[in-house]
Amino acid sequence: MEFNLKKPWLSGSDSTLTRILTADPDPNVRGLINLACRLEGWRTIPAGDGATALAHLRAQRPDLLVTELAMPDIDGMVLLGRIRSEFPRTPVLVLADEDGTRRRIGCLAAGADDYVAKPFNLEEVMLRLKSLLRRSTAPPQTAPPRLVVGDLELDEEAREVSRRGVSIDLTDTEFRLLRYLMRNPRRVLSKSQILHQVWSYDFRGRASIVELYISYLRRKIGHHEAPLIHTVRGVGYVLKPE
Repeated sequence: MEFNLKKPWLSGSDSTLTRILTADPDPNVRGLINLACRLEGWRTIPAGDGATALAHLRAQRPDLLVTELAMPDIDGMVLLGRIRSEFPRTPVLVLADEDGTRRRIGCLAAGADDYVAKPFNLEEVMLRLKSLLRRSTAPPQTAPPRLVVGDLELDEEAREVSRRGVSIDLTDTEFRLLRYLMRNPRRVLSKSQILHQVWSYDFRGRASIVELYISYLRRKIGHHEAPLIHTVRGVGYVLKPE
């Protein structure tokens, strides 16, 4: 694992109230991330297994969770499901020994907000943590609280979506993706634009995550209805009523 404790991301500028739960059975990995977080002025909450991580989440409500998938007591995907069920708004960064598009997509679909393969670069991990914290603490947008495209409505303040008056249940990522599309109706958006705006960083060119979440949205908002999200081959996607 690469790290440099003199890098500019160790600015100490973030709030000392920020609490990071670091769950990893390897004490060396846990200690390295904890050290970098403390140098940022953040409080760290260590956990060596999934049960302890869940207990700390329930008792201390951290601002962000960094977790290894290979826990000694709970399957990683099961752990993600429990976290998302109980704490849908807590950002989660997954660390895993296994890389690959299929694995990444599986973790993100299970509820992770970001994914870093081991061995990792500590600078990259810290930058991704900062990105997740900025997204979770960003001030409200000045855009109108209610967006309407055709018969589709999105209420930003209530975080509710409906079509023809029928409520649609979306995950946080699906909501942010739909909100971005609805803020730009009839405008063709490239996959790179969507990655930057919805995931807040370049997902290393993995446009497949955009395709995956577009397919989720299509199923949820277009079931038995006229399609609203259209593919522009070789360019991207556009939201517009028929």
